[in-house]
Amino acid sequence: MTDIIHLLPDHVANQIAAGEVVQRPASVVKELLENAIDAKASSIKLLIKDSGKTLIQVIDNGIGMSQTDARMSFERHATSKIKSAFDIYALHTKGFRGEALASIAAIAQVELKTKQENQDLGSIIKIEGSTISLQEMINTPKGTSIAVKNLFFNIPARRNFLKSNAVETRHIINEFQRIALAHADISFSLYHNDNEVYHLKSENFRQRITAIFGDRINDKLVPINETTDLVKIYGFITSPKFAKKKRGEQFFFANNRFIKSNYLNHAVTKAYDGLLSSGYFPSYFLFLEVDAKTIDINIHPTKTEVKFENESDIYAIIRATVKHSLGQYNIAPLLDFNRDTSMDIPYKFKDSIKKTPSITVDTNFNPFKNEVNSQRKEKSNWESLYTDTTIESQEFTKFDTNNSDLQMELFNDTKDTHQIKSLQIQRKYIISSLKNSLIVIKQNLASQRIIYEDLLTKITVEEAVSQQLLIPIEIEFTKQDVAVLFETKEELENIGFQFKEFRSDCIIIDGIPTTIPQDKLVTTLEEIIDSIRLETAQENFGLLDTIIKSMAKSLAIKTGKILNLKEQEEIINKLFSCKEPNYSPYGKTIHTNLHFNELEQKFN
Repeated sequence: MTDIIHLLPDHVANQIAAGEVVQRPASVVKELLENAIDAKASSIKLLIKDSGKTLIQVIDNGIGMSQTDARMSFERHATSKIKSAFDIYALHTKGFRGEALASIAAIAQVELKTKQENQDLGSIIKIEGSTISLQEMINTPKGTSIAVKNLFFNIPARRNFLKSNAVETRHIINEFQRIALAHADISFSLYHNDNEVYHLKSENFRQRITAIFGDRINDKLVPINETTDLVKIYGFITSPKFAKKKRGEQFFFANNRFIKSNYLNHAVTKAYDGLLSSGYFPSYFLFLEVDAKTIDINIHPTKTEVKFENESDIYAIIRATVKHSLGQYNIAPLLDFNRDTSMDIPYKFKDSIKKTPSITVDTNFNPFKNEVNSQRKEKSNWESLYTDTTIESQEFTKFDTNNSDLQMELFNDTKDTHQIKSLQIQRKYIISSLKNSLIVIKQNLASQRIIYEDLLTKITVEEAVSQQLLIPIEIEFTKQDVAVLFETKEELENIGFQFKEFRSDCIIIDGIPTTIPQDKLVTTLEEIIDSIRLETAQENFGLLDTIIKSMAKSLAIKTGKILNLKEQEEIINKLFSCKEPNYSPYGKTIHTNLHFNELEQKFN
């Protein structure tokens, strides 16, 4: 039998490795920006075309590379960051594994220009699909310029899996924002199709936040600063009154590296207990500085998921620090917030001399003087105590607990039009009876399905109706959120929105769909933005369907709402008039049945 195990060729191994490193254009952006930071650049420019599918170019003024290093940088696992396995546990740089450039070069056309400060000439290298097509000396400025063209040109299947330009651009901007926030001392600029998106100068962290998310966020920021033996925490949180229905602006940085941690996010959220309405989330921009030996950043290829040695202790410190800042800056409510100010001493009497009140006694007072007269009146009117009792006694007999006819009326099927047909429990479920079973309906999911199909009908069959606003509404959003709404402007107008103006950090609306109450306008738009950002649209459905689903989710009756009998019956009737009453717009089961035979078996 012949041997079947063999070594993969380098170009195939690089393409496989690229599957972990390069998932989309934003992955390339992250790797190249981090390389520029590691090169000690003070100014970094990012150029993208066609959402990174045609071109991703990063230009920096860092230390550059020698001709040999430029060639070696494209070899697999070639790195200047570590020399032994122990170095992995004391890292102070962004990249360290040495697979990024090799993986990128395996699936794109790459051109590198670089020069060190003490060199007269720099180097240019061109690589296509891991094959070097050009390497020579060139006159180029100090630093490095690396251009990645036609991503996935040799893997068409991978290229076809990329999302729309709008979606891929948002991912690139997300990566750019994370890195720019982590390094406020470096100036960054971003150009998309030759249009300037960001131009960030070197500044402090607060200025960097406002430069990215708009000047209006400045007044919402509450500073955080705490140093302990385990961790140093600094940055900003936002006041509870500015909380949002989405989790967009939540950033954790560990040793200047953006990280994702649901556990630490929970620590921040718990600090806001009692200060936020249900379903609202605070924004935060927090830096954690820990000993490099107590954090493992090598547990995931993207290096955004990390493991702390003292995670539970850091959780407690974050929670206490955030809670302390909320109290220190008078964000948390005071204990006497319900004090009645009408009980305060008036200012004009505050310093006046108080006199002891005098007490006088009426020596002629006789408490028994009128007792005889009152007794006589009571005796003369005693019969009135027992008049008009006929009706009351008759009404009382109706509720005799021993009345068997009454029990039959309450618990058996009758033709009484006032019979209870449904029951709400835990402010979450509606229970009703069918011919042979009980049906349990989740009210929130049922409401989503009803609203979803109603919106679909109004948009696809009927003409969407818009409600004109007497006074246009100005709503504040981040620059990125405004871009999302602008990209979906046509779909939103088909639903009934009317936009007066789009600005860099807000939108002005002068018409809304009749299906949206004005007090739910902001949360509905936030839900739409979140759904688009999270790419909830399926291949078989368009952007409009994603928007309608998010609107249905936002407008649906929430868990916890008390429903009267009429509202319960309305949900039941409307649900089973839907074309698909079994599943919510997001595919969740809406109701379940308990057959009476199954119920009877429980008592055997």
